[in-house]
Amino acid sequence: MASGGSAIRGSRVGAGPMGEQDRGFHAERVAVSYWDAMGNETVRYFAADLPEDEIPEVIDSPSTGLPAGRDKDNPPQVAKNEPYKTHLAYVKERRTPEEAAELLEEALQKLRSAEGRG
Repeated sequence: MASGGSAIRGSRVGAGPMGEQDRGFHAERVAVSYWDAMGNETVRYFAADLPEDEIPEVIDSPSTGLPAGRDKDNPPQVAKNEPYKTHLAYVKERRTPEEAAELLEEALQKLRSAEGRG
């Protein structure tokens, strides 16, 4: 078999003529820049006819994972992560020490009366 130059070698089936520039209709679009707290810019493209209120104000920066906003001078800050709270910590937020003492006394009375019956 002779190794000749094949016209289709390295081409995709249905790719059309080499160097074809027209690959279909290109919709009008608008570029929107976002900046994170480290100064990184991320550009996102949206349809030009998309209403302004549907373009997000904040996105996650793909390079840092930080929130990125549209205002270069005031990028969004990272929300402070609250430490893990135990169930007891949440209960203490809802109850005053007086309420806790009253509930404890009621529970102890129920236990004492149950022990007296048994």
